[in-house]
Amino acid sequence: MSTPAAQPRFTLRLALGLLGVLIAALSAGLNDRVTDMALVEIRVGLGIGKDESSWITGVYQAAQVAAMLIAPWFAVTFTLRRVALLVVTLLTLIALLLPWVSSLPLFLGLRVIQGLMAGALPPLLMTGALRFMPPNIKLYGLSAYALTATLGPNLAAPLAAFWTDSVGWAFIFWQIVPGGLLALPLIAWGLPQDPPRLERFQQMDWLGMLTGGSALALLVLTLQQGERLNWLQSPLISGMFLSGMALLIVFVLNEWWHPLPLFKFQMLARPNVAHGLLTLAGILLLALSGSALPSAWSGQVEGFRLAQFAPLALIIAIPQLLLAPLIATLLYAKRVDCRWVLCLGALLLMAACLLGSQLTSGWSRQNFWVIQSLQAVGQPMMVLGVLMSATSVVAPLEGPFAAAMFNSVRGIASVGGAALLETVMSHREKFHSHILLENISNRAVLITADAGQMPDAHAPLYTTGAADSERLAQFAQIVRHQAHILSISDVYLLLAGFAVMLIAFTLLLPQRVWTPHILFTSATPVTRDPR
Repeated sequence: MSTPAAQPRFTLRLALGLLGVLIAALSAGLNDRVTDMALVEIRVGLGIGKDESSWITGVYQAAQVAAMLIAPWFAVTFTLRRVALLVVTLLTLIALLLPWVSSLPLFLGLRVIQGLMAGALPPLLMTGALRFMPPNIKLYGLSAYALTATLGPNLAAPLAAFWTDSVGWAFIFWQIVPGGLLALPLIAWGLPQDPPRLERFQQMDWLGMLTGGSALALLVLTLQQGERLNWLQSPLISGMFLSGMALLIVFVLNEWWHPLPLFKFQMLARPNVAHGLLTLAGILLLALSGSALPSAWSGQVEGFRLAQFAPLALIIAIPQLLLAPLIATLLYAKRVDCRWVLCLGALLLMAACLLGSQLTSGWSRQNFWVIQSLQAVGQPMMVLGVLMSATSVVAPLEGPFAAAMFNSVRGIASVGGAALLETVMSHREKFHSHILLENISNRAVLITADAGQMPDAHAPLYTTGAADSERLAQFAQIVRHQAHILSISDVYLLLAGFAVMLIAFTLLLPQRVWTPHILFTSATPVTRDPR
């Protein structure tokens, strides 16, 4: 039976290999977000309807989350280098093929395979950074991993706008080809080739892979399609949800007793790990206040195209290249507690959400600049703070378990957070529409115009009781517009309250960690604050 490979010396060659994995992971993340934002153009290009096109992102995201569960096991068994090369090769080849596929079933099948490949990359990046980077620079590896959560999602809007407005819809898929072609030689040359550990197949957790992967995929599809199909009123959604929950229960029971599990649930007994998983999910929900909410205002309220929303996304995206390593440097300072960095980041996001809750119909794009600037600083502070806190209490041999758990939570939280915000906004918009119409109906002067008024007046009714159809349509649009603004404001306020909860949770549960004795390095016990 082979033993785990020895720790290689960190060199420029190894750093370039990890850079290749980072480039591939960022490309895979963009493939998901840009496709979602440019779905209308893809629908037109393929000649399919709105309902059918929703599955293009749905099956991709479901496969992506399922792959996050199993990728670390295969990376240990077949070696990180081999798995990374296979994943990037298939991801790139499928991207080349997709625009030429006219059959929807074949297109969706290729998207499933592409989602599996894309989902494997973030855990491979995390595993590689934590294994190969020595303690004195390990946080910089985590800051590179954090870019997949802070930089990538906010680059999607500018790229989607460029491909759809200036080039062509096929480049929505082809955009990842240059990154893949650059990543492949870097990975092949830079990452060390460890011996495979095929003896692990004797204890392969096949039941966990089947139940866990299927459960996560079904739950992701439930969340992604739920609002469109009216949640549990749909037999399909009910079936996927109940099946997913049943499989998830079997998965948890199996993992608890399996000798070589995919998830090591016993690690949740450590406060920092439990806090890290829950807080990471919360951070991903909060981060939507910097992307989904401004995007909703831009597209649905102002009627802007993606190109007009792109500057707001770039306010968050571009500073990440500088802020991520700066915050990692800050966390290395002996007097700096990563819990306080996390809380300060949450305070910045809370302030951004409170400012956003003041949204009115008179706002323009310039009103979001301060909000987005606060997001740009707060997001990496929270992500790096929670990564340092959680991974510092994980032993080297537990690295694959941590990578699988954190990335699976990250994947399902991203989809779940978007579904939650969409549902809340939809219900709040209906609520505000009802209240606005009820209040207006009790004040007849607001909706009644004299017959002699100018034709551009917004009041839809005349004093005679007759209605002007054109002005009635304008009036309905005004009500929808105002209700949507109020719903966005409500969600901003809700997320501000959620940020306060995360701060309280951080102050109560995790213990302080001093130095990054984390995955795949020294097994030295973690030193905690004796206080």
